[in-house]
Amino acid sequence: MSDIQIVADADALAVEAAHRIVTTAQEAIHENGRFSLALSGGSTPERLYRLLAGKPFAEQIDWAKVYVFWGDERCVPPDHPDSNYRMAHEALLAHVPIPAGQIHRIYGEDDPGEAAQAYEKALREFCGDGPPRLDLILLGMGDDGHTASLFPHSAALDAPPDRWVVENLIPTKQVWRVTLTASAINAARQVIFLVSGPEKAERLQQVLHSPYRPHDLPAQLIHPANGKLLWLVDEAAAQAVNS
Repeated sequence: MSDIQIVADADALAVEAAHRIVTTAQEAIHENGRFSLALSGGSTPERLYRLLAGKPFAEQIDWAKVYVFWGDERCVPPDHPDSNYRMAHEALLAHVPIPAGQIHRIYGEDDPGEAAQAYEKALREFCGDGPPRLDLILLGMGDDGHTASLFPHSAALDAPPDRWVVENLIPTKQVWRVTLTASAINAARQVIFLVSGPEKAERLQQVLHSPYRPHDLPAQLIHPANGKLLWLVDEAAAQAVNS
């Protein structure tokens, strides 16, 4: 099931996302005793993470039962300015009482192939048999239509369905990243895209309404098999979306 919700601006987007994360966390902990969340990088989720770290949202989540993963990571050390882990740590994780052993970062400083294999192993150990059914995966979308580190015309788009994590060379940048595959993302119980800003408007319209061409528009690959998909976008990003 897919849905789109349009909010006024980036601040409203972060607030709405925070409310949804709190609700999803509470439901998952009530039903299964734990909440598994895969984080995204970028400026839009950073605003969200800072909200979650403070009142009133931080008080509404039982952080001792939260397990944190990432959708992707740049191949840099964890203290590097470009590290998705570093951003999430500084904005959120350093301020809430999640046990350290429940924070599963991607080791971007390691060889990309080895880091991908190690992360897939960690996911399999956490999820057990069957697909990696995380409770919630947060995603962004670039103005080229990429999501996580699934970039246009990159090898990860053709990853076999039994692979959950792969290393991926980004063609336009000639840099390596480690990313969840589309099949791993689509196994989640819920996926939320956070999309903000006028520079995303044309691409968002294409991803949502143009013919299916995922090698050009990788975000089109995301359609959870047995879960919910929400596009949470601000008015600036939604201005070209057909009503």
